[in-house]
Amino acid sequence: MTSSGTSPRQGTWPELSVVIPVFNEEGILREAVTALRDDLEGEGSSYEIILAENGSTDGTAAVAEALVGEFPEVRLLSVAEANYGRALREGILAAEGRYVLCDEIDLCDTDFYRRALPLLRDGGAELVVGSKAMPGANDERPALRRAATRVINGMLRVVVDFRGTDTHGLKAFRREALLPIAQRCVVERDLFASEFVIRAGRAGVRVVEIPVRVAEKRRPAVNLARRVPGVLGSLAKLTYVIRFKG
Repeated sequence: MTSSGTSPRQGTWPELSVVIPVFNEEGILREAVTALRDDLEGEGSSYEIILAENGSTDGTAAVAEALVGEFPEVRLLSVAEANYGRALREGILAAEGRYVLCDEIDLCDTDFYRRALPLLRDGGAELVVGSKAMPGANDERPALRRAATRVINGMLRVVVDFRGTDTHGLKAFRREALLPIAQRCVVERDLFASEFVIRAGRAGVRVVEIPVRVAEKRRPAVNLARRVPGVLGSLAKLTYVIRFKG
């Protein structure tokens, strides 16, 4: 893994760390990061944006490097392989903020930030999960993507006794409380986020779900059908590490 960029605000610790894995996002990266930065500037909190680039074959890394040069709040981590889960984990481990927000480049949902952060700040939650599947959520993705979420969540309930409604996507948490959980996770790729949320619940972390609206800005960078074998392999590994290794 390589990294570039320094801590924002001349070396002071930011309050917020936004971690975003990116893979072949040359087309929307600059616009999305610029808009996100503008929104965060209006909130008044110190922040950093960590772009966890992983295995891109287009100009994503070059665009990200340019953003780092322009904006002191932007940091870049580069993982050599296309591996969403590893990129997200490395981004979390590198985060320096008191609160960490895990987002997607095609979402950048600052409305979720505004609703999640008060729950963390007042101590009512240590981890807030933005659920696409709970009552009140509005999932506008294609039907196949929505069905895949239901299938994965159903399988997680059966094989590891998952009690929530969603694991993948938007999350916010207190770094101090959840960093040990991230360090313990061993599953990468598509199901790192699932292991992270499941381990948190099993460890007694105060987890709160809130409904979110999901409307993607572009087609997924990785074809859903191509992900199926990897997801099944990761699910088998996740079942083993949760059920038998704890």
